[in-house]
Amino acid sequence: MRLKTFTVITWAALTLLLIGKTSPLDQGVLFGPENGSLVIVGGGGIPDEIIEKFIELAGGPDAPIVIVPTAGGRDTYDQDDRSRGMFERAGATALTILHTYDPMEAEREEFVEPLLRASGVWFPGGRQWRLTDAYMGTRTYQEFHNVLARGGVIGGSSAGASIQASYMVRGAPEGNRIMMAEGHEIGFSFLKNSAVDQHIDARQRESDLKEVLDRYPELLGIGLYEGTAVIVKGDEFVVMGRGMVAISDSFREQGEGEEFYYLLSPGEKFDLRKRKVIPR
Repeated sequence: MRLKTFTVITWAALTLLLIGKTSPLDQGVLFGPENGSLVIVGGGGIPDEIIEKFIELAGGPDAPIVIVPTAGGRDTYDQDDRSRGMFERAGATALTILHTYDPMEAEREEFVEPLLRASGVWFPGGRQWRLTDAYMGTRTYQEFHNVLARGGVIGGSSAGASIQASYMVRGAPEGNRIMMAEGHEIGFSFLKNSAVDQHIDARQRESDLKEVLDRYPELLGIGLYEGTAVIVKGDEFVVMGRGMVAISDSFREQGEGEEFYYLLSPGEKFDLRKRKVIPR
């Protein structure tokens, strides 16, 4: 009964958000988590500085970090999974692999136990719909949010980037070219009032978020180059890595001939609530 009730409340609240009942321009609306941080990466090879920043935000090399590789789609993942490698090379020592495709398993106390003590959670790439099908509305989903509530960090790359937004792009099981997939449009909402796309430079996706924002203009669109991250704290983020971040904003006044999006460079900071670059 608890599972069913939690799912209904969660989806109802997010649906109200997506149809514009709550304006992201409202002064009372948060984008980022009230506590904790997000590391949202655009896929491709991840620079060491981004992984090191994630470990720092989790509390250092000995901090308990949970890796959730479910988006990858393999039949099984054991504790020696290769997704540990980049964290081990950066010095992390307390890593746990957590995986299931079964929402009932994701409800079990024994399954969520590693999340109860985690100060960091990382979602590797793959297909983001596998994450929502397995975890949305479950106790595991609640514990992801509790990591942030305790001041921890959630990060991810590629599918692990898009899953962090309230609106989940490219969620169709049929293929990742479909931007808006009925039944797979709602993400984990660590970053609210937003839609996050990835690989936008390598796959020429710079303008793809326009389709989403045409239907849901209240959302802020964030497109990430490969090897590039936004580090979110509260309602601000800073760009880190080797590429750019494309901001798509339906409320921005465009000059004649201007693209729907504009680009931020590494080191630039952005105010999510005001939808403006923070002067250096």
